[in-house]
Order: sequence, then structure tokens, then C-alpha cells
Amino acid sequence: MADVHVRPARPEDAAEIARIQLSTWRTAYQRLVPESVLSRVGEELATAQWETAIASPPSRDHRVLVAQEAQWRVGFAAFGPVEAGEPPSETGPAVEITTLLVEPRWGRRGHGSRLLAAVAELATAAGYATAVAWVLAGDSASLAFYRSAGWEPDGTGRAMDMDGTTVHEIRLHASLLGDPEEELP
Repeated sequence: MADVHVRPARPEDAAEIARIQLSTWRTAYQRLVPESVLSRVGEELATAQWETAIASPPSRDHRVLVAQEAQWRVGFAAFGPVEAGEPPSETGPAVEITTLLVEPRWGRRGHGSRLLAAVAELATAAGYATAVAWVLAGDSASLAFYRSAGWEPDGTGRAMDMDGTTVHEIRLHASLLGDPEEELP
């Protein structure tokens, strides 16, 4: 079996993270997001932004993780505390997964699940009770992935104007504390 694992991102991962992000967006979101938006961000800018996110995160709770298979970086996740102004979680401190992507050619090998589990483990250890993620309403693959992991819509949505096209997102959430009823004898 191939060596597969999740690890903290390092600054030298930034270019590969940017490449994965942009190629995945252009593949997965081509019918959901205007082409003008998808083509606007280049690899150089994305690499610089990821270098900053990895090397100088806004807080100690902001993290970037990389999924690897053998020597290849195949996906990544970024997360941190829910931003001020976001609708609050009713179950306690919440962490937001801002990005969780696996390059399509590496999909269906458990990398997304490993990334999600690593985020949950780190967030729980940091004291978070809930995790949230915004997903494009038309992104059936991401919605199915999160739902298969027990995440559910929390009734919050938002609309964004992307070059004159309204794009809708829904917020999903999951408890990081588990189901208290499952612990009863």
C-alpha cells in the first residue's frame, strides 16, 4: 500500500498547494463560477498568498494541512476560527474549514477523509466544539462528501456577486464533540 498521510504544510509546499487549488477550481467549478473569476487568480499570486498563510497565519489556530501519497502532494485543507461577523454557532466555539481540496486525479482514495479527520482532531484539541464549511450550492461532489461524513446544512446561506453572476453558498456544520447520546450505556 502506498504511503498516505496528512501533515502540516510548510512554506515550500505553497507553490504545489496553489497549483492544486487552481487546477481543482478550474475543473470542479467551471459550471458554477464565471470563467472570468476562475482565470483571474494566477499561480504566482496564489503561491504568495499560501506562503503567507503557512508562514505567518493570523492566529495560532489558523492552519494549513497537506495530504500526501508517496512523494506527491495530492490535496490540502485550510482552517481557522470562524471570522467575526459570521453567523455564530449555537454549540460553542467554531472553526471554519475555508478550503478542503483534493486534486481530482487523486480523488476517491480517502485523502479528503484524512484531511477532514485531521482538521477535526486539531480543532478539538484547540477547544473548538463545532466545525463549519461554506460550499457552493451547486457543488454536488463537495456536498455529498461532507454529508457522508455527517455534516448537515445549518440553514444559513449567502449569495455572492461574481462578475455579475450570483453564486449561492450554503453553510454546513458538524459537532466535533460527537453525539452525547452515543455515549450513554
